[in-house]
Amino acid sequence: MNFINLVGPRLVHKISYCLNISRKLCDHTFHGDGSANEFECVEEPLKKKWRSSNPEYISDESPNLYENESYNQGDFSLRPGFSENVRINARRVLEILQQDGPSFDAISVLDSLHISISGLLVREVLFGILKNINYANKTRCAKLGYKFFVWCGQQENYSHTLNSYHLVLQIFAECEEFKAMWRLVDEMIEKGFPATARTFNILICSCGAAGLARKVVDKFIKSKTFNFRPFKHSFNAILNSLFVLNHYKLVEWVYQQMLSEGHSPDILTYNIVIYTKYRLGKLDQFQRLLDEMGRNGISPDFHTYNILLHVLGKGDKPLAALNLLNHMKKMGLDPTVLHFTTLIDGLSRAGNLDACKYFFDEMIKNGCMPDVVSYTVMVTGYIMAGELEKARDMFDEMIRRKQIPNVFTYNSMIHGLCMAGKFDEACSMLKEMECRGCSPNFVVYNTLVRSLRSAGKLAEAHEVIRKMMKKGKYVHRVSKLKGYRRF
Repeated sequence: MNFINLVGPRLVHKISYCLNISRKLCDHTFHGDGSANEFECVEEPLKKKWRSSNPEYISDESPNLYENESYNQGDFSLRPGFSENVRINARRVLEILQQDGPSFDAISVLDSLHISISGLLVREVLFGILKNINYANKTRCAKLGYKFFVWCGQQENYSHTLNSYHLVLQIFAECEEFKAMWRLVDEMIEKGFPATARTFNILICSCGAAGLARKVVDKFIKSKTFNFRPFKHSFNAILNSLFVLNHYKLVEWVYQQMLSEGHSPDILTYNIVIYTKYRLGKLDQFQRLLDEMGRNGISPDFHTYNILLHVLGKGDKPLAALNLLNHMKKMGLDPTVLHFTTLIDGLSRAGNLDACKYFFDEMIKNGCMPDVVSYTVMVTGYIMAGELEKARDMFDEMIRRKQIPNVFTYNSMIHGLCMAGKFDEACSMLKEMECRGCSPNFVVYNTLVRSLRSAGKLAEAHEVIRKMMKKGKYVHRVSKLKGYRRF
């Protein structure tokens, strides 16, 4: 496929220009903090594909242990009461470790308790240390975590797992004990454990902030034990990890190292690299990569077309996008709801709402029923263009089609109503979303409070905050609401 012929010879220049234009967006793009992310429709499907390809990555290999509640819940119970006994023993161990010092030998006390050591107990204790690290106690936490880890490894009938090593690595990372991290990785490998993507992610997340990211990548490229099952070789595993962590400059560097060592890219490699070029604004390199794919006998897949459609949408090229959708069909790939939504999202950001509506209707004609994300993109596009009535019509149609609005849809509508000075309707919509079982997030409250205060409706703004606090929601963030301290 010749991408340039499909979309026109001047596309790259025009899209590059469009990428440099910023547009303030309504907070609809699927982040709990409401921060806008124009690449979500493209990026999340890619990342989900890599995560879902390996069950281990979702559980023990979770990118952020703080966000993985399973580490501190009972879903790993083997029999009734077993996990509760583990928690009780873990609390006892943590209390003893906290007392460790010159006049109190925690290890001797632990020996005297004769507690049965299991992988679940080790995980509970290490996670307990991990989640309580702060700036003042980080050195002590690192020492206690490692001391407990070493003690457990000396007990009969117990051997550390890869997950145990990762938890200690995470503790060292949070405590900024970089040398200790490297020593533990070496020890882990010496004992026959493979360095996986989780190992890499912990190191790159911590060492990247310290300016050591290239060193981490170089070490893993040279490692003979780096292993991540879904991938053919370690380069794809590294590229995947860097992509998930948004280290786009390093993705480029690793790709060049991969080629220089004679490894052949596959479709996964090309999708990551093409998307990376997009994020770095290097759209002039798209055609070279697509031509290279063709020479290697690799055809664009679901995700490749998704990236290209977003580029065309952002570049306000609806005709080229239509040609690409038709080309997909010829290649035996039927466009999905995601492809249409990605395109519509890009066109919306380019301000071409007529094209958005055209492709929205085409999506339905092609047998793809719009989902909540599709409707939210349309609603938000109309809101940002000041077309409140069209947004309201789309919102009503969404409900008629039994697509339940989510918190981002409601936030867009509330924002639009406030922009139009319809504050009573905005407050009513807040109540409506709660009645529908959709819990407002902090962004929804902040949108409403900010708008009410800007309109001089201080009493109404204060009432929203009062109700929010009465429900016990976001009390710790109340001070961040605009103008709160002036009440």
